[in-house]
Amino acid sequence: MTTVQDDEQIADVSETIAATRILPVVVLEDAASAPALAAALTAGGLRAIEVTFRTAAAADSIRAMSDRPDLLVGAGTVLTPAQVDEAADAGARFVVSPGFSPAVVRHCQERGLPVFPGAATATEIQMALDAGLTTVKFFPAEQLGGVKMIKALAAPFRSVRFIPTGGVNTGNLADYLAVPAVLAVGGTWMVAPALLAEGRWDEVTRLTAAAVAASRPSA
Repeated sequence: MTTVQDDEQIADVSETIAATRILPVVVLEDAASAPALAAALTAGGLRAIEVTFRTAAAADSIRAMSDRPDLLVGAGTVLTPAQVDEAADAGARFVVSPGFSPAVVRHCQERGLPVFPGAATATEIQMALDAGLTTVKFFPAEQLGGVKMIKALAAPFRSVRFIPTGGVNTGNLADYLAVPAVLAVGGTWMVAPALLAEGRWDEVTRLTAAAVAASRPSA
């Protein structure tokens, strides 16, 4: 099938994620919480969110937030082409996968959906480049060597941008964002499951605002 992925669309998605340099990675158990979560995140200054397909509420959660003009909603933990369809039909604007799946990448491209596949090795990064991609998710970041590993991989792959996810927190956020090859970081601390389950939206906003502030370069 012919690839219909739009380079301008990919650039728009990447620029939106790069604007605040933090991509909250959300696991929602109840789609009814999605509108309140979206409001809390945007109040804190974020403009993009990754809703993971780890629960049955993922597609409905994406659908509940996708019509907001101030929030770019994507789907994460996408493992199959069928989930690509489910995410796209719900209104997802981009897809993130934990590893490199040629079938998932190909189907995203066929649907014109920007995709950021997981890449943990030089071989997987080369596969991404062969597929025409220049931004990958580096997961699980801390367990794979963190900042040092990203710097090592970025040296030969100078056109590649990374979204490290897994073990990123307020303690190491600045270290990751100081690496020129890092487009943004994926994080969960501002959307921790307990906060969402308890509906502590003010705390979500507070943590989000603090993360956004910490991501800005020092004057």
